Amino acid sequence: MASRYPMLELDRQLCFPIYATARAVVRAYGPLLDSVGLTYPQYLTLLALWGSPDGPMTVGELGQRLRLDTGTLTPLLKRLEKAGHLSRRRDPDDERRVLLDLTDQGWALRDRVADVPDDLLRSLDLSAEDFAELRRLLDQLLDQLEHQTAPERTES
Repeated sequence: MASRYPMLELDRQLCFPIYATARAVVRAYGPLLDSVGLTYPQYLTLLALWGSPDGPMTVGELGQRLRLDTGTLTPLLKRLEKAGHLSRRRDPDDERRVLLDLTDQGWALRDRVADVPDDLLRSLDLSAEDFAELRRLLDQLLDQLEHQTAPERTES
């Protein structure tokens, strides 16, 4: 029997394969990160901090980079600090800002997870071209969605 609302069928939705794929990717990272005691969100946080070229990053900058709010970041940062991977300190020039510094242990973790991206790609069996195209399309989709949902800015 034909559906009265064919566009509401799960298999026609864009959101569902993106959601299911995101969950599957996070699960695929699990075994690769278990050996170093990291969760997927911790790994992403460290990737952002390792890639910061200008020294310490603020919590706000990290939130923008990871597209996470402070309420989500704070417990994550506390766990990374407790594990000895980073330290948090108030910015002496602006007490409202919190600076994040990787510890020696946090920097050393980079060597221990250096093979994770390649290990994941091998497990996906994607060609370099397919990977690049998928990444390009996902970046394009994310940019479009964020542009559509960004709050209107008014100049005064």
